[in-house]
Amino acid sequence: MGFGFRLVAKNSPQVTNSLVIIDDGPNRPSTVQINLRMDLYKILSKSPDRYRVTQVVDYVSGRTDLFKRLINIYLAGPYRVTQFTTHAVEGCLKAHPHLIRPYLGLLITSIQRPEAHDSEKRNTLKLLQFINIPTRLRGRVIDVCFRFLQDRKEANAVRVFSLSVISNNAKGFPELQKDLRLMIEEELPYATPAFRSRARKVLKELDA
Repeated sequence: MGFGFRLVAKNSPQVTNSLVIIDDGPNRPSTVQINLRMDLYKILSKSPDRYRVTQVVDYVSGRTDLFKRLINIYLAGPYRVTQFTTHAVEGCLKAHPHLIRPYLGLLITSIQRPEAHDSEKRNTLKLLQFINIPTRLRGRVIDVCFRFLQDRKEANAVRVFSLSVISNNAKGFPELQKDLRLMIEEELPYATPAFRSRARKVLKELDA
């Protein structure tokens, strides 16, 4: 069934936990109201396109209860579901970055596990790019990112996103900026094109 979906109005009484799906089939459009508590996973597990992800982002908006469901789906996996959910979480954080704060410790712990997959690290670090890490967790996050950055066996995307997370949280900390600069200069001779591109942008920001 090739369907897209739209939202019921936010001031509508039925908006609480439901979403209207429109099936633009060959016969005539039909609508079916689904329970978001039960079926959000199904939406995100069926290779949603950008339009569907955008609609989910608009629906979740700044609601902490629905965002919690997104995070639970993100952490539960499997990989493909986590990948699609990343796009929805990312969209929510661009408008409401505070939503992630209750889950930061959990996300950081998840990527510190020895068995954490490269994709899990990459997706979580990508999300952390948009966040001003709270003081109580900043040292822990930066330590994790430096370890990823130093490990040349780590996936390139993991190292590049680690670089961005450190850079975004180094503002106002001269010693941290100095350590980051030294690390970049040490890694540049061995770096991939993607790493070099991001590293040069970071160096320009440090010089500004």
